[in-house]
Amino acid sequence: MKILFVLNSFYATGNGLSASARRTVNALKEAGEEVRVLSGPNHDPNGPQPDYALKEFFFPIVQPLITTNGYQFASTDTRIVEEAVRWADVIHMEEPFVLEIRTAKIARRLGKPITGTYHLHPENIFFSLGMGNWKLPNQIMLNLWKNLCFNKWKYVQCPTQNVKDRLEANGFKADLRVISNGLVPDACIRVPHQNQPFLLICIGRLSGEKSPYTLLEAMKHSSYAKNIQLFFAGKGPEEKKVRKMAKKLYEDGVVAYEPLFDFMDRDGLRNLAAKADLAIHCATIEVEGLSIMEAMQQGVVPIIADGPITGTHQFAIDERSRFAQKDAVELAQKIDWWLSHPAELEAARGAYVEEMKKYSIEYSVRELIKMFRDATQEK
Repeated sequence: MKILFVLNSFYATGNGLSASARRTVNALKEAGEEVRVLSGPNHDPNGPQPDYALKEFFFPIVQPLITTNGYQFASTDTRIVEEAVRWADVIHMEEPFVLEIRTAKIARRLGKPITGTYHLHPENIFFSLGMGNWKLPNQIMLNLWKNLCFNKWKYVQCPTQNVKDRLEANGFKADLRVISNGLVPDACIRVPHQNQPFLLICIGRLSGEKSPYTLLEAMKHSSYAKNIQLFFAGKGPEEKKVRKMAKKLYEDGVVAYEPLFDFMDRDGLRNLAAKADLAIHCATIEVEGLSIMEAMQQGVVPIIADGPITGTHQFAIDERSRFAQKDAVELAQKIDWWLSHPAELEAARGAYVEEMKKYSIEYSVRELIKMFRDATQEK
């Protein structure tokens, strides 16, 4: 089966959508499928390029904001797009943007079936513009995506049940299938905890919707604050603000260890997670959250924000690993409970390693292939 993946930026770094697409494409190829990519260019001239490479599109005024968020948009070249579509048996859209809209139009003209993945909420975009909590523009954007894209694609992958529930509630008519983006299986290389301080990690983009401030605020309410080393693994538009708040906590004596910051590759994150006592996930807007799932593979126990448009909390085994989003007091209480119960913490490590085996990318790819075959066989 010839599968064409369509997205603006296949090789972007620091972008969860792009990273997920690369993992899925590689896994599909390993499963024996033919996969090609229609995308904008790789900024690394010495690196690989998409099978069908489009020029980058630069937006006036807001381009620096797009770049800061680790993203890029592609121009549409009808000749290249049509060549890619003609090659494929099925067209898979990774985003609901102009490139996908135009590609879908050509695909329908050529009679090619279309599937897609719901990778991000409108709020992910509007938070960068300071409008993440504005209901009207986010609802307008969701309706546009629904009418211009998703309702014109027969099958849509929903990485979590939370996503499917939201799309159904908003009248999405596609065949919605809950299929995780999938984890590349990693052996647990757990390093036994030796001495204090306790290591608490927060992995992900430093942005408003990821709410790293909640963890910092929680330190003001934790009885273990002076025995905790915080480590923020990520970068993003809010980095300066987060660093400033973290430094003030240290200077004010709330924490005895100055919070650490670094942007790490996959191996670095794996080694960090293997040493950590807890992984804190504060995001208020999250489709799935593969970064925290990868950490859980290393036996680190999570505490995950629970909210209406974050799906990550479904991976918590029980309520000890959930807290109400933005509730720093409850988060501090959960942190203190785990650190006060080392036997339960140790037992939970193994439970989370086992839980993550359910989300292996091999299983996800099998379900995606079934979705692609259903699309190609439908009359």
